[in-house]
Amino acid sequence: MGRRRKRGRDITGILLLDKPTDITSNKALQQAKFLYFAAKAGHTGALDPIATGVLPICFGEATKFSQYLLNADKKYRVTAKLGEKTTTADREGEVIESKPVDVTEEQLVKLLQQFKGTISQVPSMYSALKKDGVPLYKLARKGIEVERDAREVDIYSLELVAFSGDEFVLDVHCSKGTYVRNLVEDIGDELGCGAHVLELRRTAVGGFTLEQTVSMAHLEELKQADAKLEMDELLVPVEQALSHMPLVQLTDDEAYYIRLGQAVQIAGVPVDGSVGLLHDNQFIGVGVINDDGKVAPSRLIRTDEASV
Repeated sequence: MGRRRKRGRDITGILLLDKPTDITSNKALQQAKFLYFAAKAGHTGALDPIATGVLPICFGEATKFSQYLLNADKKYRVTAKLGEKTTTADREGEVIESKPVDVTEEQLVKLLQQFKGTISQVPSMYSALKKDGVPLYKLARKGIEVERDAREVDIYSLELVAFSGDEFVLDVHCSKGTYVRNLVEDIGDELGCGAHVLELRRTAVGGFTLEQTVSMAHLEELKQADAKLEMDELLVPVEQALSHMPLVQLTDDEAYYIRLGQAVQIAGVPVDGSVGLLHDNQFIGVGVINDDGKVAPSRLIRTDEASV
């Protein structure tokens, strides 16, 4: 029996999508994969259906490095309403508690200081986390609630952008795994009146910002115009996702042994951590620094892939 023919293009790069509202991140991924006719694709951290903003989508060999974007810091702008708690902590849930709002801007600013730094969060039942392979939100929709362990996340900055009595807008810079809906709900609880998310927009993932994104509507226009080259030019190189990582230029011999899976001694590398690997100024992958100071290949790009 012959090999099964791969469906789609072998294209490598990262699409910085501005996810539209009211669709899941997986739906956005599938639409982008279809528009690019890509053989392989994956996103780098789900956004809630109501959320919009930066959703990096990795094509081809770039999927090998999606973990670095999953682990990257995130930035959000969130609009919240005071006085109402909902089942989902956002506008899509049913209101389960209403209270009068008697909060001043000064009170809110002072309270926000308590939520900066390392805080503990219990993930919402309406999240994509899984219990025995089943997403929690599917259990929640059946009225099933399971115990969730609290986990620590880091809030690097929390700035009040606007306040108007029963609504406020925050800019949040946080670590991976932070649930902004939980953050808003906890703020509302501390104020004694409850709160939920009205709008949520992710403004940055690592070094990627909203200004670099492209809309789904624009991609669809380019697809209809058969502008494949323009679409491909929108993809950013894999190494841009690793801007936080030192880059090491390999000699021909070093690159040869790295591609064979062997660790090599390279002058001038840090004492630990990971490094991006370049050969002839082309990104070929990521290496990790062993205890003996040698650089071992961690994830490498296949050189026969088409890439941007």
